[in-house]
Amino acid sequence: MANGIDRRGFIQLAAAGAALTGNFGAAAEPSETATAITRQPAPDFSGDLNTADILIETLIVWGATNVFGVVGDGINSLIEALRRRQDRIRYVGVRHEEAAAFMASGYAKHTGRLGVCIGTTGPGAIHLLNGLYDACFDGAPVVALTGTTFHDLVGVRYQQDVDTVRLMQEVALYNVEVTGPEHAIIVANRACRAALGDRGVAHLTVAKDVQMMKLSADRRSMRNPGARTSSSWTPAIFAPPADQLDTAAAVLNAGSRVAVLAGQGALSARAEVTSLADVLGAPVAKALLGKAVLPDDSPFTTGGIGDLGSSLRSGP
Repeated sequence: MANGIDRRGFIQLAAAGAALTGNFGAAAEPSETATAITRQPAPDFSGDLNTADILIETLIVWGATNVFGVVGDGINSLIEALRRRQDRIRYVGVRHEEAAAFMASGYAKHTGRLGVCIGTTGPGAIHLLNGLYDACFDGAPVVALTGTTFHDLVGVRYQQDVDTVRLMQEVALYNVEVTGPEHAIIVANRACRAALGDRGVAHLTVAKDVQMMKLSADRRSMRNPGARTSSSWTPAIFAPPADQLDTAAAVLNAGSRVAVLAGQGALSARAEVTSLADVLGAPVAKALLGKAVLPDDSPFTTGGIGDLGSSLRSGP
């Protein structure tokens, strides 16, 4: 018994079981229960809005509050759309696009909300890759916006004509070139849903002239009757089902010398991990992505493990 709590009754602390098997910042299996289905934002857009307006407005309704990036003439219309909405979304200018992507990734990891970065045509988009790989590997929900050259000058070696869709192929779980405002209405929603629901990077690239196209000027194809995305979506699960919690608690209660390995799934349950370690007298080792679960000077942790883990020291 520790702190007056019977370790055999530890099952009552179900949240501590969630600390071991929860899922923050990592790929998650979708829930099959109706309670996990969330209404998807479906804003109405007036005809005078252009493609850039639609993309930024969609990010806002999905909860984006910051966009990190560097201004460039390949994304002028996107930057202008941000400027006109600066009361609802903040543009954060940085010195290098790599930093913008890392900042978007860090923001997404620590808030669980949508991180957004933006880079101009050619080198600007290329510079985003380091930070986007960080988001990809760590399961952070990030949307990357990039510019590309004029739609009718692609493939003719025009200035900064980089195939940004191909560039992002390995890092993005959703990766699309936006062809116009009607298309933007659909794919911007899908990008946000993919990033948040599947915990990874979504990338949208838009030609300089397409960014300026107004919705009223766009013409749907003969096969598009006014397509829209689903009215609902399934967010990532942050706690496992009750039966899995019961199983985890039973394992803990049955153990005589329990040790804990905490990963990124426990990031949203720091207090519960501390309580678990205290009640069971269990040392907590931390995987790399779970480094922030407990501070390194916590009396309950043995430190990190692996190549980037803490060094072992003897003495007090």
